Parts: sequence; C-alpha cells; structure tokens
Amino acid sequence: MIATLRIKNLALVADLTLELRPGCNVITGETGAGKSIIIGALNLLLGQRADRTLIRAGAESCTVEAVFDISALRPTLDSFLDENGLEPCDQYQLVLKRTFTVAGTNRQFINGSPATLQTLATLGDRLVDIHGPHDHQSLFNPALQLAILDAFGGLEKPRAAFASLFRQHDKLEKEKAALIVDERTYAQQLDLLRHQVQEIQAAQLNPAEEAEVLAAHSRTSNAARLLELSQSALSVLDGNEPSLLDQSGSLGRALQSLQLLDTTAAPLAIAQEQISAQIRELQQDLSRYADRVDIDPAQLVELDSRLNLIQSLKRKYGATLHDVITFGEEARAKLDALESRDAQLAQINAELDHLAKALQKSGSELSAQRAKLIPKLSKAVARQLSDLGFKQSQFDISISTALQPSATGVDRIEFQFAPNPGETARPLRAIASSGEMSRVMLALKTVLAAEDEIPVLVFDEVDANIGGETAHVVGDKMRQIASKRQVLCITHLAPVAAAADTHFVVDKCVSEGRTITDIQLLDAPARVKELTRMLGGKSDAARKHAEELLTGKRG
Repeated sequence: MIATLRIKNLALVADLTLELRPGCNVITGETGAGKSIIIGALNLLLGQRADRTLIRAGAESCTVEAVFDISALRPTLDSFLDENGLEPCDQYQLVLKRTFTVAGTNRQFINGSPATLQTLATLGDRLVDIHGPHDHQSLFNPALQLAILDAFGGLEKPRAAFASLFRQHDKLEKEKAALIVDERTYAQQLDLLRHQVQEIQAAQLNPAEEAEVLAAHSRTSNAARLLELSQSALSVLDGNEPSLLDQSGSLGRALQSLQLLDTTAAPLAIAQEQISAQIRELQQDLSRYADRVDIDPAQLVELDSRLNLIQSLKRKYGATLHDVITFGEEARAKLDALESRDAQLAQINAELDHLAKALQKSGSELSAQRAKLIPKLSKAVARQLSDLGFKQSQFDISISTALQPSATGVDRIEFQFAPNPGETARPLRAIASSGEMSRVMLALKTVLAAEDEIPVLVFDEVDANIGGETAHVVGDKMRQIASKRQVLCITHLAPVAAAADTHFVVDKCVSEGRTITDIQLLDAPARVKELTRMLGGKSDAARKHAEELLTGKRG
C-alpha cells in the first residue's frame, strides 16, 4: 500500500504530503480544485512521460515521491530489486522518486538507487492500477486478461507446464534453423571453416611466443652490431695495454703497499680486490656472450617468416594470439557441428515431433479448461455490473486461436462489453465513456479481488453518469475491494465518499498572491460538512442526509 505520497512543484501544488491509510481512501473537492493532480503524480511514479509544462511557475524542478509498505509483496519485490541491481527495502518500505526539471533532466530512483524509466514502469505495474480516463489500465491488455482468467480458475500449473514445453520447443527450433542452410551456402561454410581451422592449427601457436619471437628477431637482425659492441667492450677489459684489468692490477699493488705502511688502509685494498673480481667475472660473461652471437641469415629469414605469419593471423582472427587460438577452437566446434549436421537434424526433428505432440495435448487441455471458466467469470462480472446500474448490459469473453502460439498457450481472449441492450459487445479497451470504463473495472476488480496481486487500486470518475441507488452500490463495491487491497477513489458523489474508511478533501486557496492546491484529512464533523456540500448545499436536510450516509456506512 501507499503510505506516503509527496508532491512538490507540480501544477498548482507547491509542497503537499498525503498520508494514506489502509482500506478505502476517498478524495473529494470542488471541480477544478486539483484532484487530478494526485492521479498525475501517481502516473509520473508509474513511468509515464514527464511534461515540463506541469512544473509550477517559477520553480526549476518538480519532484514526486512515494513510500510503499510492501510487507505483503516482499519476497517477489526483493527478487525484482536484486535482479535490477537496486537497493533492498528497509523495514518493508519501498521508496520511489521521480524528478524532472525545466531544462529537461529526468531522473528516477528506487530505494535511492538510480533507475531507468522502464524499470520504474515495470515496478509500477506491480504496485498500482489506475482506472479512469488515464493510460495506466492493465486490464485492457488481452495478455493480462488471459492471465486474470487463468488466475480466476487456478490454472497456474497447467499454464506453467505449457510454457516449459513451449520454451523447449522454441530452443530446438532455433538450433535447427542454425543448422539448416542451402547446399551452396553449406558447402561454402564448410570450405571456409576448414580453411580457418587448418590455417590456425598448422601455425601451432603459443599465446606467449610472440614476445619471444620478437626478441629473437631483434637479436638476429642486429647480430653484427652486437658482436662488434661486445668485442669492443672486451678490448677495454683485457685488450691492448693498458687494459682495465691491467690497471686494476696496478691499483691493487699500490693499495697493498699502502696497507703495509698504514693498516687502516686495509678496507681500500679489500674493496679493490672485490672490484677486480667483478671485472674478471664481467670479462668472462662478455666473452661467453660474444661466442653465442651468431650471424645467421637463414635464421633471420625464418624469424621474419614466423613474424609475418603471426601478424597475418592476427589481422584475420583477433587482436592477440590468445584471440586467434580462441577463434580456431570456435571454428573447430562449428565445423564439427556442420559435418555432423544430418545426424543432429535427425535428432532435433525427433525431439521436435515429440514436443509438438506434447504441446498440442497440453494446449488443448488448457484451452478446454479456459472455455469452461469463461461462462463462470462472465456471469460473475455481469452480476456486479447489474448492481452498478447496467441492468441490461452484456459482458462476454471471446476466445479464439492465436495467430501464433506463445508461452501462455494457443488462445487469445478479449473481454467484451455492451452497456446497452441491442448493442454489439466490443472489446473493453474500445469503450468510449470513462464512466462506463471505470464501472466495468470496478465490477472486474470486485470479482477478481482475491486473485489480483496488485496492492493499490485507483478509481477516477467511477461516478460519471450515475446516481441514486447505483452510487451506493459503487461505494459498497469499493469497500468490498478495500478489504483486500488499498483503494484510492476520486469522486463527486456523496454516497461513494461516505463508504470510504478515510476521507481527504482538496481545495484551492491563495497564499502570498499565488494559487495553491492543498489537501486535508477530514475528521468526523468535517466529513459531515463536506458530504453536505456534495449533496447540494448547507440545508438541514442535506446535513441530515450526510449524517445518515455515514451512520449507514458504519452500521
């Protein structure tokens, strides 16, 4: 249920907070007071397109925020939030927030986490259903009507069984389509894959070899220069006198003589001995290095060829050798699949035949169960419509075979309604009158209250073109639904308002030269006053009638 709804800078609302309660909440007020702003705010939270012209004059942005008590929905909501990377609910509270600015910035948040508008709309479909002259009307969708019929008859298990078979069949069809190609294309694919696999396998690639080949190529291509430099260095160490080793020996002898005259010079002699040993070690290492340098034109040609091959394969199959190797493995798998195509096709066709028979049987059984349910649901809804003033109306549910089977079965249904005798029943979504629309929704919701999982129902203009006893029935129906769901109703009829558990009134006033819309929760005396106004005046008779309406509701 909605616990709190806050609206800031939307149309005539400056800053309004509405604390809703369980059961039936009714909102009344003079025409033009701003009752529709409540619906507009909810639609924004449900993912409807934001209209910047609705931002209050002088404000830079508009914000709508709602806190939902989702204790009854927590398991499914927690799963949805986790799948979409959103913060979990804290103490059974779900917080939705929508902000849009004059500059066109549009942001929405779920439990403080940024969310896409589509995610907000998907979540909104689980939380609120608005019925009236607005767009958020889930029962108009034939697919959702089918789900309602199945829920009404408890067909979730056979429906789920059909869906599982359908998904298996669809998966196999896709695998089959991937295998079936014309013979020319098939031959071309085989040739290409064989060439790719052979080329990559023949190269005998190692993911780490490119760096090794590059290093070897650099050494081989520079062998002459490497030999020249190493020999030059050797000549410095032990070549023509005075060589570095000769000078180191002279230095050693001088320091030995120095040590004999002054023992404190011993560390100097030791340091010279260490340096001399390092020079001799360097001379030996450099000599061995020079011996290994090989000027081999044939090896250079071989390394050039290997590098060219590596670069060629990378240009064709991937940015790195690892990518090339992976490409080769995938090509090998595709080649194996194509070469065994006939065997795979035979196996898939056998499985598809088996699944087709199972789908036909499951779909026929599901259709038969639905056909039996339709008269029951139609009659139940028709009874409710009769109570709501449609004494000679007709409510039907058509069932036909869908153009294409889907995971929901082979059926397509459509709720149809004819408000007047002699008229042809038309799809529910084609009803022109918002008053008729809302009352049909009310009838459906009354019948389906136990099955429908949407926790918040909003009715706007349910009282259009009705009066008298029908108005009392409308109030009773809403109170009946409100025993299982939270109901928010905007109405102009006193009998409907009197049936509510909680009553709010919307009013316009002028503050500091600006017109603002405000909403107030009414206590018992204020309810009598508001109902008296709705009944047409301030007379004692109207006031007495208002008191009777409330007394009747409570009794």
